[in-house]
Amino acid sequence: MNSRSWTKVKRFLSALALVAVSVIAVFPFVYMVIVSLKPRVLTYDPSVWVFSPTFENYIAIFRQRNLLHFARNSFIVVLGTTLLSLALGSLAAYGFARFSFKKSESLAFWILSLRMLPPMATVIPFFIVARLLGILDTHIVLILAYMTFNIPFSIWMMRGFFEEIPREIEEAALVDGCSHWQVFLRILLPLSAPGLTATAIFCVIQSWNEFAFALFLTGVNARTLPTTVTFFLSVTGVIWGEMAAVGVVTALPVIIFAMLVQKHMIRGLTFGAVKQ
Repeated sequence: MNSRSWTKVKRFLSALALVAVSVIAVFPFVYMVIVSLKPRVLTYDPSVWVFSPTFENYIAIFRQRNLLHFARNSFIVVLGTTLLSLALGSLAAYGFARFSFKKSESLAFWILSLRMLPPMATVIPFFIVARLLGILDTHIVLILAYMTFNIPFSIWMMRGFFEEIPREIEEAALVDGCSHWQVFLRILLPLSAPGLTATAIFCVIQSWNEFAFALFLTGVNARTLPTTVTFFLSVTGVIWGEMAAVGVVTALPVIIFAMLVQKHMIRGLTFGAVKQ
């Protein structure tokens, strides 16, 4: 076999492997869509693949389960935690990128280690403090809880972007009379817009999909979309059709959002990778 034929074989095998991995990755979501479109009688029989699709499960979750209320909670919490995490994380990242102080790297690693904490390790302290402050089952407690893993992520993402911006630009602005605060707002933030966009995208996705904090820190008033799957667990069994419909409704906004901002995310992640 010559080199050209061997190259074609390798490309074919690589394409086949990519198709197989893609099918494995997409199949759970496709099957969830199929289950959500099944009549309730057929949802308990996984061997049935041919049936007349129905939207009764979707109608039930919006009319009987008041899903719009939980979707509204998710949007409020995601928007609040993303904006606050970007604001505080960018300020901290600017400090780490531009100012030298004792044990700055150790402090930066400690902040990153907060991102490694599993949610179940901190949900009980959050519950106790929130109960003492009287903010259980509110948007505020979820926003504060989500900031514990979004701010460390924002700091480490934005620190790299700020470090890629030449110091000469900032020094020129300081010579012209700008303060550090003006340099940060008028120069560094506009120049790091791709990084802000990429960081915001990841914060939105992480906050939207979070389950543990939302389940234990809320009841009904501030409960978010991912936690509503627990409504369909009972002593009589699992209501698979409605649960699958909730899963589709919860996943669809994130999928659409990721498709719309894909170019911005790639641009942000590659920002500063190639220096002129």
